[in-house]
Amino acid sequence: MPRILIVEDEPDIALALEDDLRTEGYDVEVAPDGDVAVRRGRESGWDLLLLDVMLPRKDGFEVCRELRRAGVQTPIIFLTARAQEAEKVLGLEMGADDYVTKPFSPRELRARIKTVLRRGVPNAPTRADRYVFGDVEVDFGRAQLLRGGQPIEITPIELKLLATFIERRGRVLSRDQILDAAWGSGTHVTDRVVDTHIVNLRRKIEPSPAEPRFLVSVRGLGYRFDG
Repeated sequence: MPRILIVEDEPDIALALEDDLRTEGYDVEVAPDGDVAVRRGRESGWDLLLLDVMLPRKDGFEVCRELRRAGVQTPIIFLTARAQEAEKVLGLEMGADDYVTKPFSPRELRARIKTVLRRGVPNAPTRADRYVFGDVEVDFGRAQLLRGGQPIEITPIELKLLATFIERRGRVLSRDQILDAAWGSGTHVTDRVVDTHIVNLRRKIEPSPAEPRFLVSVRGLGYRFDG
């Protein structure tokens, strides 16, 4: 039974989400503010966090940032009334896995949850959990990226992207292929979000991000990993 932590300060919304998800067979608990969310989110055993953006004490972006910096890889879906693309991109850059705008239907949210849970935390795309290229070492089993022996902060979606490219190294991948492999089919993510994550990933793995050596662009087609 998947365990979901709902982070929502509006009691009526939290109760409705809790009742609906319990009916669907999920084990659900509620955190009412950002401080509680960070404390509970650090605990092991969660399969998913439903994280409202507008929260007392710490907003959802702060909660997501603190959890990712603490090494928490639990998938996160943001729930928010804000529909601006820039804020969606910001949330995804911080390590969220999906973004649902209020008001949303329970059916839509359940579909998004199932999609994210199917992805889970990425496993090694090759026979070994570790992959080395240049001065970069990625350990998929530990969800860890090292560069020159030093740990580099990496978000779950960046790890999934890297796994996707390593598994298909030497092949040109279109943005649609990248979306399906790293985010999952049916996820509502724009090409701009893909490009933004590629830029962020290059900063972490490339000797010169402006002149990428490993994660290269193929004009008009997509991206290719040559590591």
